[in-house]
Amino acid sequence: MTTAPETRTVELTTPDGPMACYEAQPREEPLGGVIVIQEAFGVNDHIEDVTRRFAAAGYHAVAPSLFHRAGGGTAPYGDFAKVIPLYEGLTDEGILHDVDAARSHLHAAGRGDEQIGVVGFCFGGRVTFLVALEHALGAAVGFYGGGIVTPRFPQFPGLIDRVSELKTPWLGLFGDRDESIPVEDVEKLRAALADAPVPAEIVRYPDAEHGFHCDVRDSYNPDAAKDAWARTLAWFEHHLAG
Repeated sequence: MTTAPETRTVELTTPDGPMACYEAQPREEPLGGVIVIQEAFGVNDHIEDVTRRFAAAGYHAVAPSLFHRAGGGTAPYGDFAKVIPLYEGLTDEGILHDVDAARSHLHAAGRGDEQIGVVGFCFGGRVTFLVALEHALGAAVGFYGGGIVTPRFPQFPGLIDRVSELKTPWLGLFGDRDESIPVEDVEKLRAALADAPVPAEIVRYPDAEHGFHCDVRDSYNPDAAKDAWARTLAWFEHHLAG
């Protein structure tokens, strides 16, 4: 029987004020650290559950709440009228500050950058690519991250032109039926990554929509989610330093 991970919410310091961070740790010595980057809907019950899953897999996992500048909180799936206000004041620079705070928390627990992975979903999928450009971590995985090729918001520019700067091995997981991320964009990214200076891969799921990994959304695809989760753990196992 697997022992449930230890969980808590901690407060981390950022240049823009305090930030809540959900944390889950295995009872035994962790294999490494994982920073879990939220969807566009915040650090909700699902993201907390994913964080616990990483702890159950042996990782010291943390999920920083990137919406702290707008007062924090979450939005219901599909209610974008409540999503937009949560982004107030958030920029790529701020996102990197928040990730740095999570990194520092894992550093204090004894994890070096080479032992830390980052994984993100939806909005967080793009964040993992941004982080992989800026930091040499052990590994990064992005689930259906939009905005890497075609920008969506002025404050979040496209990143594909910076592939030559990639510092962290990056795995991208996409669904062909994702109406928000055209297959053409995914293939443009795959072609660009062929020249990346670190290992990089793209996996497409023909029958999967956006959000296919989230088991509380209508777009949940159990087969794609199971395969993507296995690939994520394998990517971390292969690239994170022991």
